Amino acid sequence: MRAADWIPACAASETVADYRPVEYRVKLATEAWELREARALRRAVFCAEQRLFNFTDADDVDDDKAAITLVAVSCIHSMSEDVVGTVRVHALGNDVWQGSRLAVRRDYRGQAWLGSELIHLAVSLAHARGAQRFVAQVQQQNVALFERLHWRALEAIELRGRPHWRMEADLAHYPPCGSVERGFITTLRSAA
Repeated sequence: MRAADWIPACAASETVADYRPVEYRVKLATEAWELREARALRRAVFCAEQRLFNFTDADDVDDDKAAITLVAVSCIHSMSEDVVGTVRVHALGNDVWQGSRLAVRRDYRGQAWLGSELIHLAVSLAHARGAQRFVAQVQQQNVALFERLHWRALEAIELRGRPHWRMEADLAHYPPCGSVERGFITTLRSAA
């Protein structure tokens, strides 16, 4: 049960409108609603907002049963409420894994650490499953974030008319993590 399913309706007020959860669970998407909201978030970011795709960003990777969806879920009193971030990971072969479709809901992007936590769990999961390399195609505006997270740029590329970089994670900074079903709790951090 999600918190949104049991919270009583209340009159809109500045306090309610300004409310921001302070607790988030970063985990494997295990519930149907988590997968549904992760797909909706990807459509909102990559189709509606960035206009990289027309109607859907789904591709062959999504059809592959080996693709893994991770989510960042806001929590109220430790109960899941909304998917506010997502990323997918999959094996490419030869012990190489790839992350893709990293998306954080627009109103949660000021908390850049949600994306960082998703990246951390994605790489650590792949590392636990035998990855010797972890790569991604990163949009130009996100390269600095990935570099702070111990990634290195391999080459500049263009995807769907936008500048990207092929990047690779330094696995030494991502210890293997096999327990992704429950994931981990992270709390709201103030901007430094």
